[in-house]
Amino acid sequence: MAFPALDTPAAPARTGPPPGTRRPWFRGLFRGPLLGLPEVRWAALATLAFLAALPLDLTGAPAWAWGPLYAVAYAAGGWEPGLAGLKALRERTLDVDLLMVVAAIGAAAIGQYLDGGLLIVIFAVSGALEALATRRTADSVRGLLDLAPATAARLTATGEETVAAAALTVGDTVLVRPGERLPADGTVLSGTSDVDQATITGEPLPAAKEPGDEVYAGTLNGTGALRVRVGQEPGATVLARIVTLVEEASATKAPTQLFIEKIEQRYSVGVVAATLALFTVPLALGADFTATLLRAMTFMIVASPCAVVLATMPPLLSAIATAGRHGVLVKSAVVMERLGAADRVALDKTGTLTEGAPRVTAVHGDPAALALAAAAERPSEHPLARAVVAEARARGLAIPEATDFASVPGQGVRARVDGREVEVRRAPGAHADTAVEVLLDGEPAAVLELSDRLRPDAPAAVAALTRLTGTAPALLTGDNAGAAERVAREAGLADVRSGLLPQDKAAAVRDWEAAGARVLMVGDGVNDAPALAAAHTGVAMGRTGSDLALETADAVVVRDELAALPAVVALSRRARRLVVQNLVVAGACIGALVLWDLLGELPLPLGVAGHEGSTVLVGLNGLRLLRDAAWRKAAEA
Repeated sequence: MAFPALDTPAAPARTGPPPGTRRPWFRGLFRGPLLGLPEVRWAALATLAFLAALPLDLTGAPAWAWGPLYAVAYAAGGWEPGLAGLKALRERTLDVDLLMVVAAIGAAAIGQYLDGGLLIVIFAVSGALEALATRRTADSVRGLLDLAPATAARLTATGEETVAAAALTVGDTVLVRPGERLPADGTVLSGTSDVDQATITGEPLPAAKEPGDEVYAGTLNGTGALRVRVGQEPGATVLARIVTLVEEASATKAPTQLFIEKIEQRYSVGVVAATLALFTVPLALGADFTATLLRAMTFMIVASPCAVVLATMPPLLSAIATAGRHGVLVKSAVVMERLGAADRVALDKTGTLTEGAPRVTAVHGDPAALALAAAAERPSEHPLARAVVAEARARGLAIPEATDFASVPGQGVRARVDGREVEVRRAPGAHADTAVEVLLDGEPAAVLELSDRLRPDAPAAVAALTRLTGTAPALLTGDNAGAAERVAREAGLADVRSGLLPQDKAAAVRDWEAAGARVLMVGDGVNDAPALAAAHTGVAMGRTGSDLALETADAVVVRDELAALPAVVALSRRARRLVVQNLVVAGACIGALVLWDLLGELPLPLGVAGHEGSTVLVGLNGLRLLRDAAWRKAAEA
């Protein structure tokens, strides 16, 4: 016999994953027409042409074989940054894009086609990756709206009508059947059920709902039917506010740039002005045209920022590759640079510090009651039921067959097992995240405590992050205070903020940022996305993470190993140190060659050799982070 809250049919079974189901970040990155972006098409063409020309050039093939291929690479990869640079020039600004294109053309003019082509390809691929990341973030925000159903069953004086969810107004009453998502924020008028609201609050377990309780749009109803009074207009729901918060945070987040980009304007103006002066002033004084042009060209080549760009990129790209091999996907060189700058860490609870699923942690009373409870719970799809069955199997208990199964929405289950009446229901007041009471023939037999278990490596990761940043991480969670305090105590955290809605998490992050902190936010759910977007750097847990969290975050811990988090922060800091080393070397070489050209007569071949030598030197220095030893040292930091 069943005990439905309302006499309504269940929603049809889903034929595919529900909206918002997590997919791996690296699969989602390439979802949709990848070549639909012009930046990707031009970068691909430039790269293919360069790779085709490179072996022909290096093996001494005739110029007609590789020359046209280099020309295609230059044109495909250089026209867009060149055009952007010209537009900037029209607005009386000069950026490094135009300088790099001019430097590439200058390199080609003196026969250094390979160097110029490599420079063009680096810029083209960088622009394509940036465009791709921008598109994927926009798509993930739009996809979040799929969590809310398109239609709703509105109850009127004459019966039930199906209307667009966007047409609901405050005061309407809607019917939400079992298995359906709620179409609006509101208050339960009648019915009882368990509602999975992890997308909003991050709670690991469905919350019991009864008349008077608040519910949110986009959350998933359980086995009971609910009548809900709409309390918010569609555009003002918590889910809609999450979308707005992510969009606003992504748009207003201060663009962090690589070190060289921060000085590109002054550097570019200086190089161009000096090159023009070296060419025009001697000519005005009667110098030979060819010798003057050669001197100015030599200056532009040796002063071009090739070595400086390679001083910055190889350490960061090597660190990205090493982190990727060890389960951390860092989405760009800028992100890798930012990770090491973090001086404050904020952690989500469910799915981040914890495993994100309930487990039986203690059995009080008759041990045999666990097997009987598992038998009664086996037909149920509730997360608590799965946890009880899993624990019984883990202990090697034989689980008998149950008959006369009945589910009581918001309360528990009943069944007959081995001739006994078994009831499993919530046990309020127990000292655990959740506890269920097992009754045999109406008499209490046992209490099963269930908790979302802390990840084994969480305390060590928290301690390592504290050492790296000098400040203990804070816990930001939408879960209740009791569960939050327990997890914080086990993980070694003192700053605990519980019961937070998504906007509250984002507000906390923004407050720290406003106070001058560079916040590293770590989370996994839709409710963490606004905070991930608002933070200086956002990191998502890959296995448990929602689509929106994975796309909004700057990096993804694919294997859900918290120990990888402090390791990648330490690796980023080492990469930043190598960048500084490389910049010193590159700057010294460029300075020496420039002074030689200005104060003496620097032969062009020697200038090119010195310039390329410094470029190779800083490139090789940056590649040191490709070794596995670099990750081991970072993990020990």
